[in-house]
Formats: sequence, C-alpha cells, structure tokens
Amino acid sequence: MSFLRTVLNNSVIIHPPGFYIIGFQTFPYISVYFIFIAFVYVVTLLFNSLVIYVIAFNHCLHTPKFLAVVNLAVIDLILNTCTIPSMIKIFLIEDNFIPFNLCLLQMFVYYTCASLESYALAILAYDRLIAICFPLRQNSINTVRSMCCIVGLTWSSALGVTAFSVGIMTRLSFCNSVRVFSYFCDYAPVFRLACNDYTMQWFAASFLTVLLLVGPFTFILLSYVSILVTVFRMKSLDSRVKALATCVEHLILVAVFYIPLITIFTIGFYLRLIDPDQRVLSLSLASCIPPCINPVVYSLKTKEIKIRAVALVNLVIIHSLKSFPDCWILLG
Repeated sequence: MSFLRTVLNNSVIIHPPGFYIIGFQTFPYISVYFIFIAFVYVVTLLFNSLVIYVIAFNHCLHTPKFLAVVNLAVIDLILNTCTIPSMIKIFLIEDNFIPFNLCLLQMFVYYTCASLESYALAILAYDRLIAICFPLRQNSINTVRSMCCIVGLTWSSALGVTAFSVGIMTRLSFCNSVRVFSYFCDYAPVFRLACNDYTMQWFAASFLTVLLLVGPFTFILLSYVSILVTVFRMKSLDSRVKALATCVEHLILVAVFYIPLITIFTIGFYLRLIDPDQRVLSLSLASCIPPCINPVVYSLKTKEIKIRAVALVNLVIIHSLKSFPDCWILLG
C-alpha cells in the first residue's frame, strides 16, 4: 500500500490510500443483523419518501409544522443512505476498503445529518412550545418564513461546523494502522489511528458532541418545562390531556434518539468503559433505527398526513390492479 506524502508547515503529512472498516468482523450471527439492517433501510426509504411526497404535493400542508416534518424526513433519508448501503456492501461483497477521500466524505455527511437530526427534533419541540404556550399568537410567531429561517440556520451551522471538523482530519498522518474499528468512517476511531498529535481533533469531537447532543437536548428539556408549566395552569383537565397528547409522539422520538447516543458517547468516548464490539453494535442501531421509526411513530400518525397517505396508497393499489388484465393480455 503506497502512502501519499505532503508537506505542511515543514512537516510531512502521510495519507493512506484508504481505510479498512472492521467493526463487524467478530460478531456472531452477523448475517441476521444485516438482514435486519436491510429491512430497516427499505422501511426508511419507503415511509420517508411517502412523507416527503405527500407534503410536497399538497399545498394545504405547506405550513410551519409540516415544513419541520419534511425537514426531518429528508434528514432521515440521507442519514441512513449514508451508512447502511456501505454496511451491506461490506457484508455482501466482503469489500471493507474505503478510499481516503470517500472516508472523509462519509464522515462529513454522517455527522452533518446526525447534527441536523438532533436540531430537527429541537425544531419540532419549538413548534409544540409555540402551539401550547402561545396559542393566540401562534400564527404570527411561527410563520412559514420564520420556520424556513430556523431550518436554514440549522443546516448552515451543521454544515459549517462539520466541514471544519472533518477538514482538520487532513492535518493528521496515518503511518501505522489503517483499520477502523467501527461500522463506517467514524470520527474518533479514525483520528486515534494517527501517528501525530490529534489534540485539535479531540476538541473538535467534543464540540461536535455538544453540537449534536447537549445544545438541542437542553433546548428540548427547557421547552417541555415551559409546556408543563403552561399545561398545569390550565383549568380544564380535558384541555391538559389534549395538550399533552400532542407531545407524546415527539417525546418518543426524543427518547429513541438521545438516550442511546448520550449513553454511548458518555461511556464510550469519554470514559471508555464500554466494550468496543458493544459500542459498534449499539451505535449502529442508535443511528439506523430513529430514521426508520420517525415517520411511523410521528409523521404518518399526524391526521393530515395519514389521510392523504392512505388515499395515495389506495390509488396506487387500484391502478396496479387495473393494469393486471393488460399484462395478462400481453402475455397471452
């Protein structure tokens, strides 16, 4: 394997042709896991595409709430497309090599989308906060224009911070091992392979953790504290139940996304108390499952989307059934 040598500030930087992803080599019954992951990816594609189509082609759904929902669906689609096909390729073709530049690209897309996923959940919490705490001013505060600005700001910040964090990886030399113990080109497992100082990358990883988890999660917690205060000030028990019922699905998404990631990053990255095999398996599940269940638990359970999605599916089924006689005539 020939290594590319470049000179940076009078020091030689050595970049390998690529890395070998070895996270799943020691797992028993790995074929069962990859069948499950393939199913997760198919569900992610179908349901998130359905949500995007329904919202995009129904003008009455072009509201701040559904702009936040379609933002989440787009992020979910990109996030699982970034990792699952490459995982399946490693299993089916037994080719676990990824070129250096492609490794950095995958790293960039994954952490951008993971950050955006966290931000998208915070945006949905903001939507609930305005709807419950400021019901009379909701239409003036939470407009389509303001929601577009919020979504655009989250995309800009996630893209910028992740681009910087991944960009400084090019300052590292990899002169020894190129075996990455993860299920994709993970940030920390890659920079720990460097043979020069990676303090800057460690601080960038810490900042990414704050960007990904602490900031949005803190906002969500504060939002629900405000929501609870407002709800318990309501005089009618029926009004309290209805207000809290609109938050249940969102709270499920928050729990599914944050609890596993906070546990893995805290115990694995900082304390290093988790077994490496368990870290890889847990992180892959924690990353792949939320984009799959988000449309099922939240988006498609929304009344407006559910009605239109069912109508669309029925239309496709009827059209398919009508085309069967034509097929038999052609075959005959």
